Amino acid sequence: ENISNFSSNITDCSQVVVPEEVFFTIAAAGILENLLVLIAVVRNKNLHLPMYLFICSLAISDMLGSLYKTLENIFIILCKMGYLTPRGDFEKKLDDAMDSMFILSLLGSIFSLLAIAADRYITIFYALRYHNIMTLRRALVVLAIIWTFCAGSSIAIALFSYEAATVIPFTILFPLMMFFILCLYVHMFVLARSHAKKIASLPTSTVHQRTNMRGAITLTIFLGVFLCCWAPFVLHILLARFCPHNPYCACYMSIFHVNGTLIMCNAIIDPMIFAFRSPELRSTFKKMFCCAR
Repeated sequence: ENISNFSSNITDCSQVVVPEEVFFTIAAAGILENLLVLIAVVRNKNLHLPMYLFICSLAISDMLGSLYKTLENIFIILCKMGYLTPRGDFEKKLDDAMDSMFILSLLGSIFSLLAIAADRYITIFYALRYHNIMTLRRALVVLAIIWTFCAGSSIAIALFSYEAATVIPFTILFPLMMFFILCLYVHMFVLARSHAKKIASLPTSTVHQRTNMRGAITLTIFLGVFLCCWAPFVLHILLARFCPHNPYCACYMSIFHVNGTLIMCNAIIDPMIFAFRSPELRSTFKKMFCCAR
């Protein structure tokens, strides 16, 4: 907030402000939609599969992002009303906790997408051994390792966020992980056709191959949406740290609220992709709403 106010003084670009009502509406919708995904997976035993566990992990990350922006806006409103002081000890700890939640959401999303990509890769290239390689227990172990690492990293980064040695690895991790997932995609799609020919003699190979490629395409959509929603905010962090006095950087930082809104939009779009691309999940949603009525 201080950087945004400072930026408006050294550039002709006016600060773009998103109404608080819009923030709360988008955040509430994102939390409810992802909560529905979690409930649907828990209730339908057919969805108790490693792939859907990783999808639940992504849904939890989206919920944390929406919750972070909601708490942050409440915090800002209370500061403006005089109930909280921006530089108090309690407020500083509260701010660190919210920053940690934001970083946890970002890291959780990145590693959840990576886990989904790895799962799709195994499904396509090791279709006959998939259920032996990716068991439910192994998926739970992978998620436990991911969230333990993300929680520890988020706390460390939040506590030392003012050090360049902390900011640089954090911002480098984002494009590095995206590049790794992209390489996995390229390898996946290039070799998918040749692999399909090798197993074409099997009776159910065509059906399985179409299903697996459909899952890979779904993951591609997830990744595209994630990049569009999170990349502008990560760029904002870099510019705020390394060139806050540059008029061009300051002009970009004037749309801080818009970038925050994009993060929350990601939490709304992902569940829509779940429902649109997964017939089983869509059927579960219908049964849930019918029972509710």
